[in-house]
Amino acid sequence: MVTLISLLRRKTGLTHEEFLTYWRNNHGPLIAASSAARYARRYTQHPRAAGLGDETWDGVTIQEFDSVEAFHAHMAEDDFGAMMADLENFLDTSAIEWVVCDEPVVVLDGDRDPR
Repeated sequence: MVTLISLLRRKTGLTHEEFLTYWRNNHGPLIAASSAARYARRYTQHPRAAGLGDETWDGVTIQEFDSVEAFHAHMAEDDFGAMMADLENFLDTSAIEWVVCDEPVVVLDGDRDPR
């Protein structure tokens, strides 16, 4: 499994709320309906928590793929370009920070003994 984690900053002129509305109601459904989506195991949107820390970023997106090959295949789909073009509608694309990660190491999870 590989995971793409991206830190997102809204486009100049948009409020944080406008960013969230577009991200949830336009961009998310665009991704879900794309042919590229068949290669993703999971796509999640994580809005910044209000009042907790750095407000430089508006949210984080996490996309999981079964393999490096699946990651590359999703980018090769015909509609991938439309998804990338849509980013200009709500993101400062010059400020996106991202990393592709290998399988995580789980240190804690919800099943641990509470003692």
